[in-house]
Order: sequence, then structure tokens, then C-alpha cells
Amino acid sequence: MAPFLHMKTFLAKKGTVQPNWHLIDADGVVLGRLAVKAANLLRGRHKATYTAHVDTGDYVVVINAAKVALTGKKEEQNRYMSFSGYVGGELYRKVPEMRTRRPEYIVQHAVKGMLPKNRLASRMLTKLRVFAGPTHSHEAQNPVKISV
Repeated sequence: MAPFLHMKTFLAKKGTVQPNWHLIDADGVVLGRLAVKAANLLRGRHKATYTAHVDTGDYVVVINAAKVALTGKKEEQNRYMSFSGYVGGELYRKVPEMRTRRPEYIVQHAVKGMLPKNRLASRMLTKLRVFAGPTHSHEAQNPVKISV
């Protein structure tokens, strides 16, 4: 009989994580599929060193957020709610209005919903950079283009 071998579980440490930069072009891409891909990259789910309680994720740059696609009747039916804090201070905006006012928010909101609801997720969300147009300010980081 061979002796039983004990294998140690690898847990990543905060100091050893080397984040990479990824670029996603949202032009014509379905919002939900884009958000899943971005959320998994932010969490580090694509890495062998993924550890749930450590931020092992990468930076994600999304361009052309204004041209993201929605399927079905979501373009007319989806509403984004904001609240001023005062009585009667609820404000609902539909997707076409958000596309003109803050197109980045549509992608940020979808990605935020797919991250865990804890303090670690709010730190992961700071690594998401969304731009409405085709240009971005992170050329120096040489982001690798990812297809969705």
C-alpha cells in the first residue's frame, strides 16, 4: 500500500497577484454576455490562481459602450431608477435616455449586478473602465483585445 499523499490547496495572496489589462469592444455585443465576460475577468475566474476571498482579477477596459445591444423588448422596457433621498425623489429613465445621457452607466450597472455583493466587489469594480466611444485613455497599459 502506498502512503497517502497530502496535497495543499493553493490560496493566492494579495501581494503576489499580477493583474493584466483586457480590452472589450462593446459594438453590437449583447449586454448580458459582455457583462458576464467582464465580471469574470474582474474576479479572476479565468486564472488558475483564482481565490474567492482575494482580488485576483484583471483590469477591463470597455469601449463603444453606447453601441451595446439589448435583446427582445429590453430597449423599451428596462428602466434605471435613481433616488435623491427626498420624499418623492424617485426618478426612472429608460435605456434610450441613458444611452444619450450616460452610456457608460448601462455597462457598469450590468457588470456590478454580476459581481458578489461585498466589499471585495466594490474594489473589483474600480478596475472596470468604460468609455462611450472608440477611444480610451489606457493605451500605455497595452490592453489585450478580448472577443466576447
